[in-house]
Amino acid sequence: MDKLRNYDVSFSGLKNGKHVFKFEIDKTFFQLFDTEQEFTNPKITADVFLEKHTTFLEFEIKVNGTVDLVCDITNEEFSYPIENEIKILVNFGEEYDDSNEDVITIPASDHAFNVAQLIYENVQLSIPMKKLSPNVSDEDLEILNRFSPKDIEEPEDEEHESDPRWDALRKLKDNN
Repeated sequence: MDKLRNYDVSFSGLKNGKHVFKFEIDKTFFQLFDTEQEFTNPKITADVFLEKHTTFLEFEIKVNGTVDLVCDITNEEFSYPIENEIKILVNFGEEYDDSNEDVITIPASDHAFNVAQLIYENVQLSIPMKKLSPNVSDEDLEILNRFSPKDIEEPEDEEHESDPRWDALRKLKDNN
């Protein structure tokens, strides 16, 4: 977690109320996560809004920017806009617990909360499963559809004569 220290939001010296933190996200941020990315050249701004209360913290994390994706059809690279937001409630407790999707518990002794993983997940959720370049025309999609394999309807099985031994067993099963 030490390499992600730049993404700590220190709340210990802050007064109760609203606070804003800004992070510039580029490829060096994603290199910290040791995972292969489906995109290149990220230019993203993460705005972290913190509302500090006496017993808990409310975080709203908004990501906005662009990444370069490779089109699934044409293999051409294109710029894709990223825009997403998540809201997280942070409680204080005995130990760290992120088993609840909307509430994270951190030890009461902590003085900062690291938002790197939340920013990372927020960006990843913004990447579409199907990457389609805006330069792909309807004509290209029509040609692709024409040459795509079609679902072959299999003829319904005609009723086969059943083995009389199985019929006798089915009658026994139906009686029970």
